[in-house]
Amino acid sequence: MDQVLGQVLRNAVWERLDMLSDLANRADAQSLVSVARSELPRLTEGWRAMLQAHEPDERGDCPTCSTRWHRCKAPCSVWQVAHEHLVAGGLAPQARAQDDRRSSRRRLPNQARRADRVSPAETTGRHALVTPRAATA
Repeated sequence: MDQVLGQVLRNAVWERLDMLSDLANRADAQSLVSVARSELPRLTEGWRAMLQAHEPDERGDCPTCSTRWHRCKAPCSVWQVAHEHLVAGGLAPQARAQDDRRSSRRRLPNQARRADRVSPAETTGRHALVTPRAATA
């Protein structure tokens, strides 16, 4: 049941991001202003909450990414992706920015591996109504 709920949650988030990307690419100026006023504060608060969970501890390890057997030194992949998209992305060459817009989402290396392994539980039974993102990407 947790897998089903997790898949529904993931699909809802991906669909919301897709909708916002579509709006950014296709909406008129007045709609963009309205969406920006409502969504930018939510998105920035979401980034802040996620980054706060990945703040390094006193040893310089990410407490969220680290396990008992493997310590993950800061900056972890979450901070690296945040920097790439929020800071360095503004300095990226125009061709790369256009490539990013063409794809509906960018996968991190571990997401690509996970997405390629769709479990049978995600494609059968009651939750088969929820199409896994990997199958549609």
